Amino acid sequence: MIFAPFPLDDATGTILAHSARLPDRVLKKGTVLDAGAIAALREAGHTSVIAARLGPDDIPENDAADRMARAFDAPLLSRRRANTGRVNLHADAAGLLRIDTAAIDAINRTDEAFTVATLPDYAPVAAGDMVATIKIIPFAVPGIALAAIEHAARDSTAIRLHRFTRRIAGLVLSELPGLKQSVIEGTIDATEARLAALGGRLLPPRRCAHTEVAIAAELEALKAEGADILMVAGASATVDRRDVGPAAVVRAGGEIIHFGMPVDPGNLICIGRIGSIPALVLPGCARSPAANGIDWVLQRIAAGLPIERETIMRMGVGGLLKDTGARPLPRARAVARAAAPAVAPPTGVAAIILAAGKSTRMAPFNKLLVTDQAGKPMIARVVDNILSSRARPLIVVTGHRGEDIRAALAGRPVIFIDAPDYADGLSASLKSGIAAVPPGATAALVCLGDMPLITGRLLDRLIDAHDPLESRAIVVPTHHGSKGNPILWNRRYFPEILALHGDSGARALLHQHMEQVAEIEVNDDAVLRDFDTVESLATLPPRLRPAEPT
Repeated sequence: MIFAPFPLDDATGTILAHSARLPDRVLKKGTVLDAGAIAALREAGHTSVIAARLGPDDIPENDAADRMARAFDAPLLSRRRANTGRVNLHADAAGLLRIDTAAIDAINRTDEAFTVATLPDYAPVAAGDMVATIKIIPFAVPGIALAAIEHAARDSTAIRLHRFTRRIAGLVLSELPGLKQSVIEGTIDATEARLAALGGRLLPPRRCAHTEVAIAAELEALKAEGADILMVAGASATVDRRDVGPAAVVRAGGEIIHFGMPVDPGNLICIGRIGSIPALVLPGCARSPAANGIDWVLQRIAAGLPIERETIMRMGVGGLLKDTGARPLPRARAVARAAAPAVAPPTGVAAIILAAGKSTRMAPFNKLLVTDQAGKPMIARVVDNILSSRARPLIVVTGHRGEDIRAALAGRPVIFIDAPDYADGLSASLKSGIAAVPPGATAALVCLGDMPLITGRLLDRLIDAHDPLESRAIVVPTHHGSKGNPILWNRRYFPEILALHGDSGARALLHQHMEQVAEIEVNDDAVLRDFDTVESLATLPPRLRPAEPT
């Protein structure tokens, strides 16, 4: 590949290295220059361009990325279309990701033109999550180098996904005098939530005295009921492998594999088995829904991976979960704030939901408060969809009937911001939302409160596409070429949004920054459909239509 300045007379067929702004459009980097592009550049006053010309053995970046991604093909993983030399791998099912770190390191060391980035080893993922990205750095790579990378990838099992299988768990709760009922109920709730997140379910919990004989009898009964995971939540913390809970496992015909774990919270877990059934004596922290060692153990069991002494003893790196990003508040402050609604910390992209307007086109009704067949207001449906995405935090901008909007969203982890001048136009509400985006967020998704067909998965696609370094600082969904909503804006454009006036919103800025706009084509027209008239409500899917607007 030749990379150099080319005079326009010799630039036909080359690949543009840097975006060129023309009076009516932007020629983005990576564009193959044809006669029309050359003429447009010449008319705009250009005499040369920095570009790349491929040799006979060079493989263009998208073809190379696609071939490299195919070499990583594995069950339960799917490839997305190559774009700017990048192919993303996504999970087809919920499961536990296994990464061969040595294999990935070896591939990344082979040639600087080829890169593979993955989620961490043992990362739990949901269906649709991006698990890896393959990026070709230059515009093209030599075919012989690509063949070597393909061979190395095919010979490894570098990226594998182990599907979570539906497990049936049994839980024994031992009791001592003075043990609070709320503690028992909290343990059951936390355990049920953990299993549900992995696609499993909990049999009716069994309660008994805190004795070896009583616990062993309940374990045998749960085994007879079909439990394929057995758990003991003792009334008193286990302090030795010969303590009451582990001894009960042994009495029930089992064995203890390992006591203790280099994960905190979760140090005092005791792991055993009865026949082939895992038997866990839970640490006290299992009563809490916060991340702790029991989550790691259950994830591996649900994914069908063995839990042996060596498995547990290798969990120390990354095992410090206490008071870290997985639980961002120190315990004392977390307890003090327990009564306040939980708002998740920023994940990089915030969501702003515009819910301040007067809804004049649906007068006398307020479109955001119209309830569907399940009795859920439209704004609640929209917010719940956004909550299923990775966007955090969610900022709801209120104005007209603000108290009613807050009531409709009661209990949801959102931040409410009032736009006192909402009547001045859409830009007033938008600016209030943008001003409230926390410093830790690098971008914001601007969502409309009257678009209940927008899914969390779509929002995650927009988040995945956001990459300012790849000239994707603004991300817009399209359907058959028509631009829709929501639009993702990188933080660099917040000052310009804050300077807007009137009712046009930020869409007017798109033309000014064409070179940074990434258009994501979607299969359905949900991104083009808002519901702001009574007539439009009749076009909603039947379950979302109201019987009577209110």
